[in-house]
Amino acid sequence: LAPTHTCLEVSSNPEELDELDQVCLIRVGAKLCRAVALQELSLRPLNYSNLDCAIHTSPLLCAGTMGLDMKPDVTDGALYTLLPDHSVVQHFDQVHLSNGLDWSLDHRIFYYIDSLAFMVEAFDYDIQTGGLSNRRTVYNMEKDEGIPDGMCIDTEGKLWVACYNAGRVLRIDPRTGKRLQTVKLPAEKTTSCCFGGKDYSDLYVTSAYAGMDADSLAKHPEAGCTFKVSGLGVKGIPPFSYTG
Repeated sequence: LAPTHTCLEVSSNPEELDELDQVCLIRVGAKLCRAVALQELSLRPLNYSNLDCAIHTSPLLCAGTMGLDMKPDVTDGALYTLLPDHSVVQHFDQVHLSNGLDWSLDHRIFYYIDSLAFMVEAFDYDIQTGGLSNRRTVYNMEKDEGIPDGMCIDTEGKLWVACYNAGRVLRIDPRTGKRLQTVKLPAEKTTSCCFGGKDYSDLYVTSAYAGMDADSLAKHPEAGCTFKVSGLGVKGIPPFSYTG
């Protein structure tokens, strides 16, 4: 898959993965893979690329896109939901670079990151339709915190946000807008995070090395690695599989 694609497990068949650039299923057999298109995100076929997607408890899948020209003044991306009938709804456009997506523990709030807006946002979420309303900011990034990227939530309802170009993950209280904890990593370009392990008490953090020169790589030899952080005293929640 291209680096901008996303794969998700499909619960009805463990040999099917959901890949988003188009929205399609990839059927993984013993000898070959076959992509079956469900729906195309074709509003900007020449100007966007897929980034992150996330699954809600119902058979609803959210996907965000970015403009191919990643500049602060370019907003060619958008946020979509794939509905159970495989139709696609666009919630809004004018997005710089879609990244972190997650829901509150009661599924009534949707959290969202447009990275180059340097904030974490929240929406009221309609569990039945996937509709979004009441957009607001829950956290503004500080200068030394880099670019907000991937995100996940723990069992206490706090958000964990990977900070690209800052080598850290932040734990944020979305109710108060306060940073509660900072976990620093030996890689500057931290890209995303999720909980895993037997009881989901380990935080896994991915990183990148693309675009780094030789001097930067010498300073950060573990760039591009995936890290496991243990002993945080919190747990994550199991991921949902796509049921559509």
